[in-house]
Amino acid sequence: MKSIATLALLLPMAASAESKSFPLFNGTDLSGWKGEGYVVEDGAIVCTPQGRNLTTDLTFANYAFDFEFKLPPGGNNGIGINYPGEGDAAYTGIEVQVLDNTDPKYKDLKPYQFHGSLYTLLAAKKAPLKPVGEWNRERIIVNGDFVQVTVNGEVITEGDLSKLAAEHPDHQGVKRRSGHIAFLGHGDRVAFRGMTITEIAPVANDEGAKQGGFTKIFDGETLNGWQHTKADLEHWQPANGILKHDGKSSDLWSEKEYGDFMLAFDWRWSAPGPIMKRPIIGPDGKETGEQVEVQELDSGVYVRGNSKSQVNLWNWPCGSGEVYGYRTDKSQPADVIAGVTPKSKADKPLGEWNRTLITMKGDKLTVSINGKTVIEEATLPGVAAKGKIALQHHNAFIDFANIWIKEL
Repeated sequence: MKSIATLALLLPMAASAESKSFPLFNGTDLSGWKGEGYVVEDGAIVCTPQGRNLTTDLTFANYAFDFEFKLPPGGNNGIGINYPGEGDAAYTGIEVQVLDNTDPKYKDLKPYQFHGSLYTLLAAKKAPLKPVGEWNRERIIVNGDFVQVTVNGEVITEGDLSKLAAEHPDHQGVKRRSGHIAFLGHGDRVAFRGMTITEIAPVANDEGAKQGGFTKIFDGETLNGWQHTKADLEHWQPANGILKHDGKSSDLWSEKEYGDFMLAFDWRWSAPGPIMKRPIIGPDGKETGEQVEVQELDSGVYVRGNSKSQVNLWNWPCGSGEVYGYRTDKSQPADVIAGVTPKSKADKPLGEWNRTLITMKGDKLTVSINGKTVIEEATLPGVAAKGKIALQHHNAFIDFANIWIKEL
């Protein structure tokens, strides 16, 4: 078992000079954020007396969040992490305290209420806060179970969320591993500026993949090997090992064609989708007539150069892995339709990374998601013997990472 200190050494990506950071605030308005009671003044977001939650439109899983903050005397706010966007962020997500705990009115604080603490979960060391009215610099790293808070260059909080979840079984937020970032106002004029995010790709065993005969087909920093235009780079953005798609533009096709192969990759939804009703699908591939409300999130991977042979990535009740083009083709035999219907839903909660393996051999398809086989030796009649692979554009925000292929 690695200590927290050792885990910190395994996170150079979050602090690396080569890593790309992106602004979360444009300095002029609240584009990219939702909420009320905050205003922009002199290039900073300022909480007003009406301020409560101000939440990012996008969601994040593994990242370093950097920002500056300025406290008024007795100022109180918070940073919500892994926040689902509803409920009390201190409990449905996790609240990192932002507080002028030098003020006399806070003389009776509990240990977990001091600045930089994870509220109700973990006490911070005494933060080296600058005098009230001056700007402080803070970094919050969230990477799977690992959380770290640094204030003005000094680490004051380190925690293991799995251990904290075991210690606080009734706390729902500590069980989450993705969500929005939010400012959690209490009506004090706390100011924030310089917000940037540096996202971290999920860990993969690159050396093991190479030894297993896999070749990386996304280098993590460019779209080399993929057909694209300059305009596509506005919507398919590679950085820090992650390929981010904003739901616009078009499908992204590989330059190379593949016949029999194993394709391994990670993916996650990076923003919520609209609420829509979607059908319950039985094990025979037929819709039962019952519908449920879900967030409409849709993408997929085209294999052998054809959209019909698409392995769906979506939030339908049946789960990802389904081959919609074959399941809905009424001319196909019953066993084909049932074969391309997922045996179960293996997707992780929305916003978390999923690891997927697609195997095509002849006209047979197998799909595993998060270590669970959901499609096994399904027949795709008429599928091409060879063709390009595509990542589907379908209006949803989605991230891809660690895209490897092994030709069979």
